[in-house]
Amino acid sequence: MNVLPRARRRQRGYSLLEILVAFAIMAFALTALYRASGGSVNVLSETGRRQRAVVIAESLLALRDSVPAAGWSESGESAGFVWRVDTSPYATGLSGPEIPSLHRVVVEVGWNDGGRGRQIRLVSLLPQRKPAKEGAP
Repeated sequence: MNVLPRARRRQRGYSLLEILVAFAIMAFALTALYRASGGSVNVLSETGRRQRAVVIAESLLALRDSVPAAGWSESGESAGFVWRVDTSPYATGLSGPEIPSLHRVVVEVGWNDGGRGRQIRLVSLLPQRKPAKEGAP
């Protein structure tokens, strides 16, 4: 009679408990992987919106090379972004006929990101526009 040893008879496959533990480990690993990849997509999406907001702010700054003596105050909306430009005189402590007065320009661009309000702010300096000379076209 050809009888297999007891140890060999028990090695026919995995037990139900081993399979359940393997599935539980796999479920935890896949959940972690899903969250990590989902987080990456959210970060990329947020970075894209932030980059578009910066482009809008830089474009607004590029609209003018000088500021009128009365200042510049303007607001609007573009492509789902709300923006505002405000200026105020900037004291340098210097004066003279060849030294232009400066204005501090603040550009704020805001957007809604999944129920949370986001905002960027760019600050720059621009010279004050020289008054037009009499008799000039």
